Amino acid sequence: MKQIPRRVWLIGLVVALAVTILSPLASSHPDGLERVAEDQGFIGRALDPFYEIIPDYLLPGISNEAISTILAGMIGVLLVAGVVYLLARLTHARPAA
Repeated sequence: MKQIPRRVWLIGLVVALAVTILSPLASSHPDGLERVAEDQGFIGRALDPFYEIIPDYLLPGISNEAISTILAGMIGVLLVAGVVYLLARLTHARPAA
């Protein structure tokens, strides 16, 4: 399998982090599973997750909701990038010595 150059990974990471700046502009009422559950009347049967890393994409202690959402998005991007990097390192075939 062809290895992706580090520069491409870095560009992707920078773009993903830059896009998080736009996250406060997203609709506060997006269509999705939660909206369908509300429309169909079964939202009350939903269970809360037993843990949430960043509940509702808001960081405690930051009063500005837009900044909190941006920072939460950036943390999420970095966490996912870190997991992908670790998995790539662990599964990457090493040449025989």
